[in-house]
Amino acid sequence: MKKILLISDTHGYIDNVILKYAKKADLVIHAGDIGDIDVIDKLSKVSSLKAVFGNIDNAQIRSCTNENELLNIEGFKILITHIAGKQPNYNNRLRKIINNESPDILIYGHSHILRVENDKINDIICINPGAAGKHGFHKKRTMIRFNLNEKKIENMEIVELGNRSSLS
Repeated sequence: MKKILLISDTHGYIDNVILKYAKKADLVIHAGDIGDIDVIDKLSKVSSLKAVFGNIDNAQIRSCTNENELLNIEGFKILITHIAGKQPNYNNRLRKIINNESPDILIYGHSHILRVENDKINDIICINPGAAGKHGFHKKRTMIRFNLNEKKIENMEIVELGNRSSLS
């Protein structure tokens, strides 16, 4: 069994509450718009981390992350990216990867909207953990955690981190 924490759109913000949850995870997955290398450094110190870069990420972050990651965990093929498009009509870049790799789970960010949906056409569970940072139009800062256990997703939970703030 693997304990997974999904996070996205931190935009350079990391706090002790996020790190507390990260410490309890076997793997933290960051779906882009990291915003500051400090976020990667702090998460990597407390847990194993897989991250992809987002559209706001600079050259330093892009030098240590990829645009996409493909993982195999507990019988699941997991595709991680930042910008996916709306399922089942993904952007062209992602459509090619999905056709070639047939992932079971797609993890993405960008929209700042928390979503867990079943793409029945492509047989993919699509998960966007919302935004954990304080910049953007979202009202609540969120993450998602769950367990992967022998080809089963268990104990999925939305973690609310409080209000975004007055920053935009």
